[in-house]
Amino acid sequence: MRDHYDVIVVGGAAAGLSAALVLGRSRRSVLVVDSGEPRNARAEGVHNYLGREGASPAELGSVGRDEVAAYGVEVTTGRIVAASATDGDGVDPVGFSVTLESGAVVATRRVVVASGAVDVLPEVPGLAEQWGRGVVHCPFCHGWEIRDQRIGVLVTSPIGAHQVLMFRALSEDVTAFVTDPALVDDTTLAGFAARGVRAVTGPVRDVVSDGDRLTGVSLASGEFVALDALAAASTAEARIGFLEGLGLEATDQFMGDHRYASALTVDAAGQTSVRGVYAAGNVAAPMATVIASAAAGTQAGAAVHGDLVQADLARALATASASA
Repeated sequence: MRDHYDVIVVGGAAAGLSAALVLGRSRRSVLVVDSGEPRNARAEGVHNYLGREGASPAELGSVGRDEVAAYGVEVTTGRIVAASATDGDGVDPVGFSVTLESGAVVATRRVVVASGAVDVLPEVPGLAEQWGRGVVHCPFCHGWEIRDQRIGVLVTSPIGAHQVLMFRALSEDVTAFVTDPALVDDTTLAGFAARGVRAVTGPVRDVVSDGDRLTGVSLASGEFVALDALAAASTAEARIGFLEGLGLEATDQFMGDHRYASALTVDAAGQTSVRGVYAAGNVAAPMATVIASAAAGTQAGAAVHGDLVQADLARALATASASA
């Protein structure tokens, strides 16, 4: 590991590696720091990623690391625990110092944050153990795999009714578990009935499994409902604790009055409110799929290179002026 890079990329999943690929191909010195904890680690496969349909997250990451390495990008396993701004080099006023959990301190001209998000799950016993397997969250990511099966949908927010109808498009056997009757109105319940969705109101006591296989849910009433899969929404919290020294904070994300995530705010190129710090993937777009995160990483990588091109030009002009 060097002590200075053009760019440090925080996170080695789809967004981070895509940014690194663009930058490596642009002959930038790049270090990717990856904790090895992608948000989708428990998923069996990545879907809707053209050309890589069904590849496991581990396979996609391994192929990506090999590809960026071919362009001189360095990838190291670890975590960044702190980051701070520096004075740059005089001509380019932007610069940063990052500290790894190993104690190493590395300087960089720009930072791409692709550290992802952490899913905070509904507090139902047995649910976390099935997350990414029997418990799913996205009809686009997992729907085909559970089509025509007995699907339950845990409604824990006002937007849960939409999720019920999304999964109803995949199976005729769908049960909505409405944890609080205030979450749905009569019009919503009429819609469920019209689509043949059974609505059960009241707490879900636990998610029941037989070994690794989800078998159903137990209700507070004592009733057991047999299922093959359960859909549940998480709250996605941006992984940005290490950015405290830069003054970057996540912003709460809402759908109506419902808070569903926190995320960094970025512009179309991925630039955050701190000059020289870019972000891509779920840390900035909690609902982005893997291919969308990869696209955002590509965009951010290109924007960083363009930023550095202008800084290099300013340096060259300053040098020429000083020599004249």
